[in-house]
Amino acid sequence: MKKVFIIAEIGINHNGNLDLAKKMILEAKNCGVDAVKFQKRDINLVYTKEELDKPRESPWGNTQRQQKEGLEFSEEQYAQIDKYCQKIEIEWFSSAWDLNSLNFLKKFNLKNNKIASAMIVDKNFLKEVAKQKKHTFISTGMCSIENIRDAVDIFRTENCSFELMHCISAYPFDDRNANLGLISSLKKEFKCDVGYSGHEKGGYAVCFAATALGITSLERHFTLDRTMYGSDQSASITPKAMKDLVLGVRTIEQALQSGGKKQILEIEVEVAKKLRKHLKI
Repeated sequence: MKKVFIIAEIGINHNGNLDLAKKMILEAKNCGVDAVKFQKRDINLVYTKEELDKPRESPWGNTQRQQKEGLEFSEEQYAQIDKYCQKIEIEWFSSAWDLNSLNFLKKFNLKNNKIASAMIVDKNFLKEVAKQKKHTFISTGMCSIENIRDAVDIFRTENCSFELMHCISAYPFDDRNANLGLISSLKKEFKCDVGYSGHEKGGYAVCFAATALGITSLERHFTLDRTMYGSDQSASITPKAMKDLVLGVRTIEQALQSGGKKQILEIEVEVAKKLRKHLKI
């Protein structure tokens, strides 16, 4: 099986604090993940003026606009994130939520793109992402098979490398709603790699089961403290949990290496001689 590409989704859990973001990146690196991911929005495109003008208490003020602006990093801050990730040797990328943000991210030499589940229904956006020819993780939460098929067709037409990510878009959700059988269904239907983007409440069981089903990527929201301000904190896991998760995934990968071929292993030979000594064969 392919090595699972493990992504720590920092998203907006940094709360607009660059020092906190760097600390999260370092903690994720120490947990053994392959990459960290952020989210980028042009709030004037993603939200209406009416929505931004609504009242909302937050650390940055008392309107939705102030809260949304407080969560967004500037170009200079992303430049520092890029430099820091290069320094400690960890990959980073981001999910863009609009075309302006997609163009903004071109300023950085990122290897991957990510389609958030919310964006999979926007065909024009998908085409612009696919034209970049970067490997793209496509989350498939809250969408139909037809939505997924449209996305796959676009990326194949543009000859852009991609993998689907099975996802349940609830933050968090009960393990019983994970619907992991869809991983195999998506592989069969679309003849492509499939990962898993998880937001479940429970421990590691769902992610471990997804790994055993042959996912090629695994994304979990990441935080230093689940009690911090933010809508995604409760669906996130802490450094200790992430470290345990990475260790478990790597252990499962090793356990699946033989590929299911039955053979007598070297470690069994002497045991067989001892335990069958009494047999007259």
